[in-house]
Amino acid sequence: MRTDDLFREDATLLACDATVTAQVEGGVLLDRTVCYPLGGGQAGDTGWLGAGDRRWRVTDTRKSKEHPEAIVHLVDGELPPVGTAVRVEVDAARRDAHRRFHTATHLLCALLPYPVDGCSITEAYARLDFHTDQPFDKEAIQAGLNRLVAEAHPVGHRWITEDELDANPGLVRSMSVQPPRGLGRVRVLEVEGVDLQPCGGTHVSNTAEIGAVVVTKIEKKSAKTRRVVLGFAEPAAGRG
Repeated sequence: MRTDDLFREDATLLACDATVTAQVEGGVLLDRTVCYPLGGGQAGDTGWLGAGDRRWRVTDTRKSKEHPEAIVHLVDGELPPVGTAVRVEVDAARRDAHRRFHTATHLLCALLPYPVDGCSITEAYARLDFHTDQPFDKEAIQAGLNRLVAEAHPVGHRWITEDELDANPGLVRSMSVQPPRGLGRVRVLEVEGVDLQPCGGTHVSNTAEIGAVVVTKIEKKSAKTRRVVLGFAEPAAGRG
């Protein structure tokens, strides 16, 4: 069983039609979805499944442990039966926050040229842990983020072969999360002129869409770890 992951090619898709293919692991598998599953430091999407006058709340989205190419949609209450045709809808405000924060972390990687040994992207904040003992200048990082957002760099993705990735090991910045292997190709996220690295997450299409992001905290987590935490200058729901 597998799930066609529509979000890989278009992170702006917020709804699709699908069919329930199995009930597993406290949720349902679908033949296709717009919901991103927890992974790469990014939280899973929430949302809804609808069929006629029935509506189910999707409380989380995860990669299936039983079926490596399938995605589990965790659902509140009684699960929709196998074979049910459903309308899948993503929580749009939450997805918007994830997209903005995730792209902002790529800007951080461009500003701070150190290996990444931890990452968390939620709707409330994003954080990156960098493997270094060097002190960070909060004001300089903030100024760099402001500049890269204002410069409106296009953001896009492409696919490279695993052999191409092996020939360019410097593309992998993360020490804790490695690109998935065995599919023959790897998705690469490019912030034009700024950053290029493997990434399967959801992103904005231009850095200007990130909006006002702020460095809320810089912490020394250990002798060799410096943490940078990002927040929004205003809640995602307040944008307009």
